[in-house]
Amino acid sequence: MTDGHRPYPALPRLTDEERIAKARSLSETLATRRSCRHFSSDSVPKEVIELAIQAAGTAPSGANHQPWHFAAISSPGIKRRIREAAEQEERRFYGFDGAEAKAGKAWLDALDPLGTDDQKPFLETAPWLIVVFAQRKGGIAEDGETQNYYVTESVGIACGLLLATLHKAGLATLTHTPSPMGFLREICRRPETEKPVMIVVAGHPAPEASVPDHAAKKKPLETISSWL
Repeated sequence: MTDGHRPYPALPRLTDEERIAKARSLSETLATRRSCRHFSSDSVPKEVIELAIQAAGTAPSGANHQPWHFAAISSPGIKRRIREAAEQEERRFYGFDGAEAKAGKAWLDALDPLGTDDQKPFLETAPWLIVVFAQRKGGIAEDGETQNYYVTESVGIACGLLLATLHKAGLATLTHTPSPMGFLREICRRPETEKPVMIVVAGHPAPEASVPDHAAKKKPLETISSWL
């Protein structure tokens, strides 16, 4: 082994049948994940959120700079500020402030089957909001100056791991992306070199929670893959 390297972590020795079974089990678990827009206020231990963020932090990243920051919010006051700011942007998005909608007709038509609008009560009701930031600069030392690379790709993978871990822990999730999101940087007291990417809402589904039939439609394997 050369200097500055360590052995590759040991992987479990499995038969092909065992590998298929494990892959199938996880695939079937993740297939039950659905976005939730109706949350209960039931509490979720902080340690669950910590472990999910730790899992997200293991994602591969450009030059291993790990260009992400996760602001975990349970404060009712901060959640209310986020809701108020997000709904203000959503009213502009949908054209509910009297002005022309920021979203074009095609976009609004695409959202119509999901039944979304400018009201986002889940931002207050859910016990946890995780605001994900992409760091343009900072490097692994987070010095605020070193250039980061493949930031969008790296943060996207980390968000996927975050959602998967929260789902595995038995929590409902929702990715919320009001536009623009600059207010999140101010509320979460993050530097200008960081760009808000999304709010991950995490908690327990409310008793009346439902999923639109449209959201349950997933493209089949033969559509999303090709084999060469």
